[in-house]
Amino acid sequence: MRPPVWSIYVKTGANKDKPPMREDWWYIRAASILRRLYLDGPVGLSRLRTYYGYRAKIGSGARREHTRKAGGAIIRKILHQLEQAGLVARTKRGRALTPEGRSLIDKIAAKIAKDLVKARPELAKYIAPPKE
Repeated sequence: MRPPVWSIYVKTGANKDKPPMREDWWYIRAASILRRLYLDGPVGLSRLRTYYGYRAKIGSGARREHTRKAGGAIIRKILHQLEQAGLVARTKRGRALTPEGRSLIDKIAAKIAKDLVKARPELAKYIAPPKE
């Protein structure tokens, strides 16, 4: 995956004043989208836009806040890149992880858990033993 050229200039929402400060924000958002697909099953663009949305202040503070959906261009481009990588597939109900994508996330989670237990052995009781 490579971020598009415009990713250094784009804001992540209409409420933001500047583009993200981290250089690796594209990869973090892609990992977050993969996690959303892993947890929520087939998800459409609209639900992802709602998830990455924000609270917009209306007026001078006397009115209540309203929620707004995030822009779809960033999410759509990341989904296309994940599809090309073979990690996500389009279904009738939205986009879902392929077996390769699910395997990748499982392997990464297992590695993180193993490293975490190595660093802090007292956390081993919270990690389920592998299924055989």
